[in-house]
Amino acid sequence: MRERHRLQLSLLVLSIASSGCIPDVEPNVFVLPRCEQVEPRCGPQGKESCCAESEILGGMFNRINDPQYPAKLDDFHLDRFEVTVGRFRQFVAGYPQNKPQKDAGAHPKIGASGWNPEWDVELPKDRAELEDTLGCDPNFRTWTEAPGAKEESPINCVTWYLAFAFCAWDEGRLPTESEWNYAAAQGNTQTPYPWGFDQPDESRALFGCDSTTTECPIPRVGSKPAGDGKWKHADLSGSLAEWVLDFHGDMPVPCDNCANLANAALGREVRGGDFAHPAEQIITTFRGGFVPEDHQTFIGFRCAHDD
Repeated sequence: MRERHRLQLSLLVLSIASSGCIPDVEPNVFVLPRCEQVEPRCGPQGKESCCAESEILGGMFNRINDPQYPAKLDDFHLDRFEVTVGRFRQFVAGYPQNKPQKDAGAHPKIGASGWNPEWDVELPKDRAELEDTLGCDPNFRTWTEAPGAKEESPINCVTWYLAFAFCAWDEGRLPTESEWNYAAAQGNTQTPYPWGFDQPDESRALFGCDSTTTECPIPRVGSKPAGDGKWKHADLSGSLAEWVLDFHGDMPVPCDNCANLANAALGREVRGGDFAHPAEQIITTFRGGFVPEDHQTFIGFRCAHDD
């Protein structure tokens, strides 16, 4: 299925590249199948596909840069950008007919990692209720009823269940915590930040805004290219914290394409920090748990895909 989409994209590029109608696609960067209506306005110049993803070559590394938590990962694909308002709008337009079916969005190497029908009650019953949940905060929500200036901002106010449902609809899945950590820490380079070892500043990440006293605009995804990771992923630190598949808590040992799916007491994991929290929380070793029903202005997500 995914190879067919890539072939279709290649034929499209060949047929109209000379007209300059679409941006060049970088080597090893692919565009996802659910993006026919999404304008290519992301990245630092506002000209890239908001639906780009790139392949991450797997390997061994230490989770949270700690030798006590080694992990082995196979190759996988990860969205270059956090899911945007414009991209999420396509999911909203088809809701609720596009709710996930049993086992949708599963990790191919992890059993019982797909959609559980018992979670259906956690999803909005219809489109009106869905749009209402996306307006969780009048000041910092990015969703708008009609397309506007925030289409290339990351979608927020999304519960873990909605993030899972979107990724399943997008023929993908939520990344595991290990996969997210591997991408952010430059694999076995074990960096504390996606860009390397230098301390964070405003050229690399959006963080530390005092949302109680200050306006904190959440800009277009990919606006800070100096903060990109090894595989060109943007905003893995700052911007929005990101839901991952795992429960928060003890990390499984040993770990061979693993995820913590065993203990719901501490909520689901979010990684990467966000625009409203300090530098200490955008480091690649920082972990945090939130109940999956939460829809916060500082939490978003991106999806993983497999060949």
